[in-house]
Amino acid sequence: MMTSKIHHLKNICRLIALSSVLLALSPALTAQKFLGAVMGGMNISQVDGDEVFGYHRVGAHLGAAAILPIKNWDITLETVFNQKGAYEGIQYVDSARQLNGKYDLRLNYIEVPLMAHYTDKKMISAGLGFSWGRLVSSREIEHDGWQAPYSDSVPFNKNDFNILVDLQLRVYKKLKFNIRYAYSLVPIRERTFTNPYEIEQEPWTRQQYNNLFTFRLVYVFNEVPPPRKKKE
Repeated sequence: MMTSKIHHLKNICRLIALSSVLLALSPALTAQKFLGAVMGGMNISQVDGDEVFGYHRVGAHLGAAAILPIKNWDITLETVFNQKGAYEGIQYVDSARQLNGKYDLRLNYIEVPLMAHYTDKKMISAGLGFSWGRLVSSREIEHDGWQAPYSDSVPFNKNDFNILVDLQLRVYKKLKFNIRYAYSLVPIRERTFTNPYEIEQEPWTRQQYNNLFTFRLVYVFNEVPPPRKKKE
């Protein structure tokens, strides 16, 4: 457990170091007509195909980006730390089997999203893109630990490819509010389920996909914000 936490901390430190490098290069990026940005916020997520329903897993979202503006378009390359997963509280109690329906899954990724945005009047931007994510750590707890997690026998895929849909709204000068939807293009795992109460029921198999919304603030360092309208 301690080794996993140390490994997780190292990956976060690498992300912070990469963000620092991007910030340090911001003068050079300006000369090349690039913009630099940092972002932070939260995810609400679920995993489709896990027999648990609802966006109940809350996770962190932190990152940095380089932006290439082309007239009303922006091409953005990001590096982010992204927490995904699923959560369900206790549903029932079985004193004989100690099964209570509780499920707790957290998946930590380092991701590289590539986005294209169209901006209207320098105020509202809509974007579409995709991302590649690398799983750096995971934790799966089933029935409060009374049952061994399925990932002990069938681990999650190390790579996660997502389609992204994005909406940004300028809230103040260089600060923007961003809503993003992401969905896995390929399964992150395949799981076989059994019903402990229906012995005659055949096991069933489902492919699993990350499904999440991100709410974050984006600060663009070297962007020239639109001028304020003068009051008449």
